[in-house]
Amino acid sequence: MASERELAAAAKAWPFEQARQLLDRFGGPAAATAPAKGYALFETGYGPSGLPHIGTFGEVARTTMVRHAFATLSDIPTKLIAFSDDMDGLRKVPDNLPNREMLTAHLGKPLTAVPDPFGTHDSFGAHNNARLCAFLDQFGFDYDFRSSTDMYRSGHFDEALRRMLVHYDEVMAATLPTLGSERQQTYSPFLPICPKTGIVLQVPVVERDAEAGTIIYLDPADGSRVEVPVTGGHCKLQWKADWAMRWFALDVDYEMSGKDLIDSVRLSARICRILGSRPPNDFTYELFLDEQGEKISKSKGNGLSLEDWLTYGPAESVSLFMFQKPRTAKRLYFDVIPKAVDEYLNFAARYPEQPPEQALENPVWHVHAGSPPPVAAPVSFALLLNLASACNSEDKNVLWGFIKRYAPQAIATDNDLLDRLVGHAIAYYRDFVKPNKQYRAPTTQERAALQDLTEILAGLPADTEASAIQDEVYAVGKRHGFENLRDWFRALYEVLFGQSQGPRFGSFVALYGLSECVALIENALAKAPASEPTNGAAVTT
Repeated sequence: MASERELAAAAKAWPFEQARQLLDRFGGPAAATAPAKGYALFETGYGPSGLPHIGTFGEVARTTMVRHAFATLSDIPTKLIAFSDDMDGLRKVPDNLPNREMLTAHLGKPLTAVPDPFGTHDSFGAHNNARLCAFLDQFGFDYDFRSSTDMYRSGHFDEALRRMLVHYDEVMAATLPTLGSERQQTYSPFLPICPKTGIVLQVPVVERDAEAGTIIYLDPADGSRVEVPVTGGHCKLQWKADWAMRWFALDVDYEMSGKDLIDSVRLSARICRILGSRPPNDFTYELFLDEQGEKISKSKGNGLSLEDWLTYGPAESVSLFMFQKPRTAKRLYFDVIPKAVDEYLNFAARYPEQPPEQALENPVWHVHAGSPPPVAAPVSFALLLNLASACNSEDKNVLWGFIKRYAPQAIATDNDLLDRLVGHAIAYYRDFVKPNKQYRAPTTQERAALQDLTEILAGLPADTEASAIQDEVYAVGKRHGFENLRDWFRALYEVLFGQSQGPRFGSFVALYGLSECVALIENALAKAPASEPTNGAAVTT
């Protein structure tokens, strides 16, 4: 039998494809050797000018998946750095922050020199760094955090900054053609930190001394000449030059980034080569979109936060969402959560029965770093949502009563995932399903079919399987002349649940109970007379 490493060498899942390309950087499968630093270095970057954002989590999650795939293919040790560009100047105040007037007074200063508007940390940068680390820690990521401010001020970047100064003309020649004519007149890769105001200055350099490691600029306030060293945190770099310098200084081997940064990656890679180093392997992922199809923006706060997702779905489901189709633009809004949850459950249920070569292609292998836990979820998330709707209850104990009758082996204390799913379903029902319910009266045809269905359900044995119940529901629809049975199932959900779609109705009946479903239908029929036919959306039958 082939080993896991041998199977991984041929696996088609995108993390393995990326890992194999990275392995080629070190000599390929047969002759791979660790670089001089002793490990392969993965990096993710973070701009902490806005509150932490699920897109940042996605980048770390995906990078971690590639890192694990690489470790499966090779014995070369690995490290992951989560780098915060917290020395960047605060250019504008994000709309979703408190104390905006206070922040406005500190525009232009490094984020680690701006007071924390939340009042919990020494600076705005420190606050957002803490938020970043907190939600990465929540998922158990293995990473080393690096602060740009600390790296500049500690001297860690000094050698690379001096090299940037030595190659100043070459860097300028690479960068200027990418800028507009007006920006070309003032551009310099070095941004001095004003000794008087602490502001990160966007000013041209009028003189430079590579041997001394200093630059001279004109003070924008009074025109005086100011000489500062480029080392020790007295200057930072424009971000594209900064990115390249960081790759050089840390010897980064792999970093992914969004589609909007393709040109930046290209320029930073060129600057990295000018400095004398090979740029890292890169991977471009597509951007997330909000409910309206607009690009998610940290400053606008128009995306779905990690905290939001974890209110309505388990952590495993958001990791799956990040794994799937990273090169395809996807809407990242509340309505994607139920689908992601059930997809996770389906993949997890298949995993134990799959042969090893298929298991490596299963997303849960990548979500759980090669060791997916056993999943015992006798009901889907969609079913739980409809159960909450039918019960009209936000009490977990009520839902668990139905679940235990349907699956006696399911016990909340022994099934953490299922218990979490019940809580997530209640929260999702409360906030998104219940406020949008639109019940309608049945048509004459639908009323007759529903009355027939109550008689059928009332006559079935209590232990009838969901598939047998589904067959009976189909038969009722055919007897009552529904040319497209999807119209019959749509009617069931619109009349009984006030929504146009749901899981298999037979599965719902088996979970909710035959007598309870009979009562549910009878109550719906008693509320309103028959109506004229209406059009609606298709449903899952």
